[in-house]
Amino acid sequence: MKLFYIDSTMREESRTRLIATAIIDKLSERYEIETIRLDGADFPAVGSRILHDRDNGIVPERYADMARRLAAADRLVIAAPFWDMSFPAALKVFFENMSLYNITFGSNEKECYGLCRCEKVLYITTRGMNIRTGDALEQATPYIKALGRLWGLGEIITVAAENMDYSTPEEINEKVNDAISKGLEICRDF
Repeated sequence: MKLFYIDSTMREESRTRLIATAIIDKLSERYEIETIRLDGADFPAVGSRILHDRDNGIVPERYADMARRLAAADRLVIAAPFWDMSFPAALKVFFENMSLYNITFGSNEKECYGLCRCEKVLYITTRGMNIRTGDALEQATPYIKALGRLWGLGEIITVAAENMDYSTPEEINEKVNDAISKGLEICRDF
């Protein structure tokens, strides 16, 4: 089975990456993992030129090929720190480049529908502030759920460690370990 891992952490010492690495290591026992690291990947923002090309059936083959691999994955893991009430812009730009008609989604005369086969998505994040998943100030999880609906992704599970910027080093270590434990528990049925 295949797992597509999107690493949108930007710092080498990322607490989010620390959590994700332990979970990905465990999942690698069951899945063939393809990793895309967004820091430095340089996907272009989708603007008028790209939309014009798409309207004329022109999509760079490397993006179409990656979108096909993402759509064919059985599982998806996204690691992204909490930035500006959501996640890094590089992740949004990546999603825009992978959101390709007749690859990750299709449509009929009435609505769009997903073409991805992924049954479960694990979103791993750390938040500097004391904002929980589902809080109105946290917009990453709702966006991923909305994208999941467009692409036809299955269950979306969030593992988050909160209030990291206002905790002692000992508390941070405890929160990271708790998130890893929760993630490893999720791995049993993921």
